[in-house]
Amino acid sequence: MNEKYPTSCEKTNWERVSIFTVEMEEGGLQTPLVGQEFGKRVGSYSKDEIICEFKKQFYLAGPLMTVNLLICGLSMISVMFVGHLGELALSGASMATSFASVTGTSLMVGMGSALDTFCGQSFGAKQYHMLGIHKQRAMIVLLSASVPLAFIWANAGTLLVFLGQDPEISAEAGLYARFMIPTLFAIALLQCHIRFLQSQNNVFPMMLSSGITTILHILICWIMVFKSGLGSRGAALANAISLWINVLLLAIYVRVSPTCKKTWTGFSKEAFYNIPTFLKLAVPSAVMICLDIWSFEMMVLLSGLLPNPQLETSVLSISLNTCQMIYMIPLGLSGATSVRVSNELGAGRAHTARLAIRVSIFSVVTEGILGALVLILGRKLWGYCYSSEEEVVSYIAQMMLLLAASHVVDGIQAVLSGAVRGSGRQKIGAILNLGAYYLIGIPLAVLFAFVLHFGGKGLWCGIIAALSAQALFLFILTLRTNWEMEAKKANQRVYDSMTHDEVS
Repeated sequence: MNEKYPTSCEKTNWERVSIFTVEMEEGGLQTPLVGQEFGKRVGSYSKDEIICEFKKQFYLAGPLMTVNLLICGLSMISVMFVGHLGELALSGASMATSFASVTGTSLMVGMGSALDTFCGQSFGAKQYHMLGIHKQRAMIVLLSASVPLAFIWANAGTLLVFLGQDPEISAEAGLYARFMIPTLFAIALLQCHIRFLQSQNNVFPMMLSSGITTILHILICWIMVFKSGLGSRGAALANAISLWINVLLLAIYVRVSPTCKKTWTGFSKEAFYNIPTFLKLAVPSAVMICLDIWSFEMMVLLSGLLPNPQLETSVLSISLNTCQMIYMIPLGLSGATSVRVSNELGAGRAHTARLAIRVSIFSVVTEGILGALVLILGRKLWGYCYSSEEEVVSYIAQMMLLLAASHVVDGIQAVLSGAVRGSGRQKIGAILNLGAYYLIGIPLAVLFAFVLHFGGKGLWCGIIAALSAQALFLFILTLRTNWEMEAKKANQRVYDSMTHDEVS
């Protein structure tokens, strides 16, 4: 019998889970994780509770925003360097980046987000050693999935032509994608490390490593693009080098830092157990996030079918990169929401989980309004960062107005999606995303762009419709949630994720 676990493990599943205890915030008492009243107080939230929750979220969200911006900045910096090589090089790199996002990066991010639930709830339930096991399982699954995806990237040029893209742009994109293959495996490992650390509220090392990586990336990209003679291929290799530096820095930190002593106990064969349990959440997690990301990337692919495809593809890609960059701010709040909700549900405090969601919604609406103002005020200058051609700069300025509108609703859906991940309801989230993007958003985008002839602006109007529908669906789901029941499910999940040997 393992001394870390209670002696009543021979009881029923729910009885075993109920034995797991956590320290109450008041009095240091040990209380079973059962009953709808655990962690719940009668009456509204006090001012101190609200202020405390704001502090906890900003402690998490601030560094996560920085990390997201810096990581997103790697590909943006690369595209900026390539943009000065000419319009064809820019179109090819943009198309390759979009293709890579659809066929690889989104899957890695999606499957890795299952750790938001597993690690977050295990940490809340004080089963600290399980975080390392979950991380290793994720590494095994994500690296295995990267192998077939690498073959897809190697044949990107042929696939893009098959999808009806411009042959010249497709050839350039295919070359760029081949040199991006090493980034796929780096992203897989990076996602595992990031989710592992953020679930235990350990976010500042991630911010530091990402900052170092981004600073080095500017130098690496300059050397690889302009000094090595590789041109656009050098930008792709620079991405790979920088991401592997980031992975190495985080891996060293996890290995030597005393803050990870309880959560990382070394490699274990236990990581190979219960992989199907991990996949049951990782697959819908991937579907949920991929349906979201794919819809944006599909706009770039559809833009290649519009008149003047080089202009439309370049501007849509730049708009997408800009949207992704500023989205890193609400994404930080989304990550903080996911951590807070999963931690509190794992600890059985449904009352505090509800408060975390309310605080995050208020924060993201405020940020969305400010972000929209920045996009509107800077719309006439932003295009010069990518191109010196007036046609491109003027088109980007028009798109910024639509980006400002989409940013507000995008932030709301982001934090509500974080609550869905934190509570382990990715299957429901995937269904809602399917309806919002593929039954509403994309059909409207096609209508606006190709039937009403609004061009690239019509494609983005479809995205705004999808985001609005997604935010509404998730808001209704959140209102109808029984959070006390979700706390019970979180405890059952903590138990189910452990191996038979650990609980027998």
